[in-house]
Amino acid sequence: MTRTLDNVLYLYPLTPQSALVMTQMVELNFPLLIENLVYISKKHYFCSVLEIYSMVSYIEFKEKLLPEGCFSIHQARLYFPTFDRNNLTRWTKKGLLFRLRQEWYAFPELLQRPDFARYIAGRIYRPSYISLHTALSIYGLIPEAVSSITSVSTLKTARFENAFGQYTYQNVKPELFFGYKPVMLTVNTAIINAPKQAWMLAHPEKALLDLLYLYPFYNSEEEIEQLRLDDDYMTGELNLGRLSEYQQKIGNKALDARVKILLKIYDL
Repeated sequence: MTRTLDNVLYLYPLTPQSALVMTQMVELNFPLLIENLVYISKKHYFCSVLEIYSMVSYIEFKEKLLPEGCFSIHQARLYFPTFDRNNLTRWTKKGLLFRLRQEWYAFPELLQRPDFARYIAGRIYRPSYISLHTALSIYGLIPEAVSSITSVSTLKTARFENAFGQYTYQNVKPELFFGYKPVMLTVNTAIINAPKQAWMLAHPEKALLDLLYLYPFYNSEEEIEQLRLDDDYMTGELNLGRLSEYQQKIGNKALDARVKILLKIYDL
């Protein structure tokens, strides 16, 4: 007995997986079906043949783009040159994707991966590296948990909010964009076969200098003490040689004055 689209739909509720099974089981004349949109309903499932093809294209799309972690419309078209960007809107409405910022998307599975919020920061706004309060919190230099992820970039100051959280980017001149390192995603958060599994993090010394440089109100002992920097880290782990090297490279007199106050507070 030949399987028809009707009885296949009867056997399989419409999901991305069942859509793939349906197309394998049924020989579909796609051009003809585009002309004659046939809607089939079974129980409370209601779909069109075009929707089935949309589901199938999503499976193929996900197989290619998931290893990227997140992707832009431009990256999507590198894999699928004729890709219809309207698919992104449809898949987002169905919960198959979520939007990170304009023209940037990710798959919902990644929300379960705790390190991924940091990884996303450097992908959706490049070049950038995590610094300032977020970096200081990661190193344990400040006691407070930071609600947003703060980064430094050579692009204009920006702010985004998505399912991962809030992202803020502070602008610096290209010559001040240095002093960071790659941090690999942990094993349980890494995407299988992902080509870029690292995010960029300022060295603790550069995070401090970025903070004092970009936030000029830290210009007194009282203001700097309100940061509540960890005494043990400041006196035992902070690399004073690196701090001095980076400070000289920045070459800013106002920053030098703030660093002098910082060193005085901690007897460094």
